[in-house]
Amino acid sequence: MDDELEALYRNQTWELVPRTPAMHVIGSKWVLKTKLKPDGSLDCLKARLVSKGYHQVDGLDYTETYSLVIKAGTIRMVLSIALVNKWSIRQHDVKNVFLHGFVSEDIYMEQPPGTADPQYPSHVCKLKKALYGLKQAPRA
Repeated sequence: MDDELEALYRNQTWELVPRTPAMHVIGSKWVLKTKLKPDGSLDCLKARLVSKGYHQVDGLDYTETYSLVIKAGTIRMVLSIALVNKWSIRQHDVKNVFLHGFVSEDIYMEQPPGTADPQYPSHVCKLKKALYGLKQAPRA
């Protein structure tokens, strides 16, 4: 959780603002996952902060969504071209990729559970960048 929070703060994912009655505030939660090595032994324990995007209201919190989909035929074509040209193929994983996309709407989220700022416990997070769970995160 500390690594995830550090990445969120480093990327300036949100700013704390005072809560007002006019705000539509969505929740947040931690998703915890145990990652295993191929032999079944423990690799690491992962924590990801996600927004409760299922509480977002169409027209208020977002206006359009996007679903990233790739067709199997496209992958076969790219691999065929690489094979014919004898190009090397590598896989690259971008850590915290959703944290790099800016959010154009005003989205307010509760502070992460268990990590509320002691100076501003009643403030909410105004998201500047996308988080997992948001309806518009793949578009951002």
